[in-house]
Amino acid sequence: MGLFTSFDIAGSGMSAQRLRSDIIAQNIANVNSTSSEDGGAYRRKTVVFSEKNASAFGDILLQARGYQGSGVKVTSVVEDYDTEMNMVYDPSHPDADENGYVTYPNVNIITEMTNMIDASRAYEANATAFDAAKAMATRGLQIGQ
Repeated sequence: MGLFTSFDIAGSGMSAQRLRSDIIAQNIANVNSTSSEDGGAYRRKTVVFSEKNASAFGDILLQARGYQGSGVKVTSVVEDYDTEMNMVYDPSHPDADENGYVTYPNVNIITEMTNMIDASRAYEANATAFDAAKAMATRGLQIGQ
């Protein structure tokens, strides 16, 4: 693996985790949004990652004696349809349905804060790897002096 490859891998990880943090912050900001552009309550969003330049699994096994990654990329940002929306009885709310229930987003603050800590730690790990590669490159340049 080349030196600049390690910079690319760590940089792609930092970019992906930054976007993940932005989406988590958007979820937290909309925890009480009962109406959206689509007409319903805000839906929690999640980020889907995949490997950059991913090949078929069989190709990787045949080509490599040791696996060498190429970084991560954000494949998509998807809405969470697996988690139920929160229904709260509040007939005085302007967005209440005919039965008096208001649909609140499926955002759980505890889950979002846990995900934010995870994204922050992953970002820090990528930054540490980037700094380590930079230190090795600097030491390598100083050898010739």
